[in-house]
Amino acid sequence: MNGIDKTDKLILSMLMNDAEQPYTDIAKKIGYVSGGTVHVRMKKLREMGIVQGANLVVNHGRLGYDICAFLGIYLDKSSLYDDVAEDLKKIPEVVEAYYTTGLYSIFAKIYCRDTDHLRDVLHDKIQKIAGIQRTETFISLQESINRPVDILTDGVAD
Repeated sequence: MNGIDKTDKLILSMLMNDAEQPYTDIAKKIGYVSGGTVHVRMKKLREMGIVQGANLVVNHGRLGYDICAFLGIYLDKSSLYDDVAEDLKKIPEVVEAYYTTGLYSIFAKIYCRDTDHLRDVLHDKIQKIAGIQRTETFISLQESINRPVDILTDGVAD
């Protein structure tokens, strides 16, 4: 990671684990920087493209979206990826999509209210996109791990 040091990694690590922490609290935990220094370093990390915004973590199940599913999407031709990805962006239930190697051209994550909603999204929205040959659906029964990469013990030298 060119251009960042151990202090930057400490700041990032703390915010990756709890983004609501005030910069002054982070500075106190580090012990040798001020809240202003944390602010300046975060601005630098944004300008470098390392930090790209912040997200609110929502429990979709508590909002009535009880089905989390992953879709393996087979394309007619891999050259259709950009067009299909643009069409997938228009479907609100699709929350993530990745261009992948292996069996599928695209691997996507979707949230639906129930199995009827899932069927409708698959049949009426996703499978009607030009270029999608077929899909394979995997329903998640439980999320076991959801965490950021531990950048403090990743083995990368400072």
